[in-house]
Amino acid sequence: MQLTRVALLILPVAICAVAAPLSPLGARGYAVLPAPQLVTLGGSDFRFGAGWSVERKGVAAADAAVTSLSEGLSSRFHIAPSRTAQSGTVTLVLAPGSVSIGDALDSDKQAIAEQAYKIDLRPTAITVAANAAPGLFYGVQTLLQLIQPRDGGLWLPEGQIVDWPDLRLRQIYWDDAHHLDRPEALRNAIRQAAFYKINGFALKLEGHFQYRSAPSIVEPYALTPAELQSLTDYGLKYHVQLIPYLDGPGHIAFILKHPEYAKLREFPDSNYEACAVNPDTYKMFEGMFQDLLNANRGIKYFYLSTDEAYYVGLANNQQCDEAARAKELGSVGKLLAEFVTKTAGWLHGHGREVVFWGEFPMKPGDIDALPSYMINGEVYGPEFDPVFKKHGIRQTIYVSTQGEERHFPGYFPPPPEQRLHPETRPRLTSRVEETIHKISTDAARQNADLMGVVNAGWADAGLHPETFWLGYAAGTAAAWHPGAGDAEEAMSNFYRLFYGWHAVDVERLYRLMSSQAQFWSDSWETGPSKSRKPIWGNSNRIYSPRQPARDQLIPLPPAPTAELKYNSTWRKDNARRLELAAGLMHQNDELLDLLRQNLRQADFNRYNLEVLLSVAQVLRQNLTMLAALGRMDTLLDSAQEAAAKGEAGAAVEAVDQALHLARAIRKERNTVLRDVTQVWSQSWYPRVAEANGRKFLHELDDVKDHPGDRTVDLSYMIEREFLLPFGEWVNQVREARNQYARAHNLSMDNQAFDWKDAHDVQ
Repeated sequence: MQLTRVALLILPVAICAVAAPLSPLGARGYAVLPAPQLVTLGGSDFRFGAGWSVERKGVAAADAAVTSLSEGLSSRFHIAPSRTAQSGTVTLVLAPGSVSIGDALDSDKQAIAEQAYKIDLRPTAITVAANAAPGLFYGVQTLLQLIQPRDGGLWLPEGQIVDWPDLRLRQIYWDDAHHLDRPEALRNAIRQAAFYKINGFALKLEGHFQYRSAPSIVEPYALTPAELQSLTDYGLKYHVQLIPYLDGPGHIAFILKHPEYAKLREFPDSNYEACAVNPDTYKMFEGMFQDLLNANRGIKYFYLSTDEAYYVGLANNQQCDEAARAKELGSVGKLLAEFVTKTAGWLHGHGREVVFWGEFPMKPGDIDALPSYMINGEVYGPEFDPVFKKHGIRQTIYVSTQGEERHFPGYFPPPPEQRLHPETRPRLTSRVEETIHKISTDAARQNADLMGVVNAGWADAGLHPETFWLGYAAGTAAAWHPGAGDAEEAMSNFYRLFYGWHAVDVERLYRLMSSQAQFWSDSWETGPSKSRKPIWGNSNRIYSPRQPARDQLIPLPPAPTAELKYNSTWRKDNARRLELAAGLMHQNDELLDLLRQNLRQADFNRYNLEVLLSVAQVLRQNLTMLAALGRMDTLLDSAQEAAAKGEAGAAVEAVDQALHLARAIRKERNTVLRDVTQVWSQSWYPRVAEANGRKFLHELDDVKDHPGDRTVDLSYMIEREFLLPFGEWVNQVREARNQYARAHNLSMDNQAFDWKDAHDVQ
């Protein structure tokens, strides 16, 4: 969702910067996320522990509330409920009408009441009551979050909590388009989401599902129907809807790149978008829909992602003539509405509520051509939202934890003094603050029929989804209780709940990760790509001819002559780049220390910290490479000075030190890639060209640049270094060195230097 991603990044920055007072629970040192609606606290805290028993009233022993209480007490506090009430009793009560809800924006009050709960906290008796199973489960999650280790014991506050959501559907978008999480990793993510009362998990698989109707698009590693159904059932156990996400008519290069489907292209020379007037397009989609529905039984929703269908209605060629149909209907937007009506109609007829993106090229006048049973995944402002509402189309607020950032989301904007290329409209607030502000105050709260929120992290930029949890948990919390406290408290609660009570300086850690990742992107220039095919078009137009893709690059120093003469202004030209890199190297030292300390001390989610550590090493390698280039430039200058004095041995030694640095850069780069691959492979299947009797057709999208798809394996993490003509430059330096050494009867350097060898870590 390119347009949407950018839109969130440039939200007005005049968000209130005055910190709100701590919530009643926060003031007492307790952390709950999302913040409850109503909290009444007594005057003291009381002890909780292994001497407490659990009783059930109207609740089955296998209910997720019961099992999650037992699992949570064991995994988080290493205790088990007592068989007898030695110290107190936790009573779980399921009874319709036991909890009354207050104000909620969502018009479906029954759905809200089903998720409501009430907790009474007394020194010898805790009662968690709910109208329905989801509410009881959420009450147990709040109870588990409340328990606080302190002074050698576990403590809870005396009082009462009455809680319910503002919106019924709180979703995160999980992007497995260019990698595939192992089923166990997906189960962990679903369970993690449920802990924070997230109840929608929109899963984009693309070719990572074994479609029976389209076997040619299935990638080497792909979920079987049985595996997807097992994940679906697992989510339902914890009241999480595992929602299939399938693009169309745009964003389907993963289909249209295959020769078998090229005939369905809207334009024969572009794999981006399918022809909306070709009956075979609908047959293809209906087959894929059926495959997904067969493996996703029990789910209410389906994401028909009509996102960025830029070219609908423009084709007029022998393969696809949409222009005539658009003219007949009256607009290109109505042609997109026709596509939506046909595809969503099939899904609706098979029992799904269909989420789509009612965006460009649709205009307000096209909305009445849509079926009213649809759910629009975004809000677009006062020109559109009241029209959708009048037509009976419900909406969700779209927010983004990450847009196009590489390696780590831009949770915290770096100060301008750390930017090599300052933005014209810099962000001044944290990403979580922007998210909470949008959910809590967007005009759609008055203009639209809102039923939920979807919070996206776009892993097509090559990030590990473990980096998204701060935004997913703390940001989406506003859909449960908008305007509760402030972003600082929400983030602080996340750090404590996600990593535990022994984690240290996690906010500092996240700030450092944000600034380091920003500098990784900011520290290189961009220019026309010489390695990738040109881009076919963008949101504004079709290019004629295609325009070059953009790659990152940095200037390299010149190579010396055969006499080791070296005329370089590189250090002067790159002084600011080197200065920033040196300063950030000290911060990277601090970051690595914090990560390693938390790996030793954190109570939970240590794998998450391993992922962050692997990313921090990638970010560090960029800093050391820049520093090494500066040092090489200095050494080549020293070689020139020594040669001018007739000190041939010293001159060659200086060049040799520079060449040694080149090999050290390659070694560190390769070591970092190896370590990232080892860590990420714990949760990801291998990214390979062939496995399980299937081959991966690596053909890039003709319109969208997905960095995570630039290479078959994980080497996209260092791809820009491969593209840098560093190897040619080093070999030029080595040749000049050898010519000089030969003229002065000194030894030759015959070590080959293959810059693109990613396996040498010696």
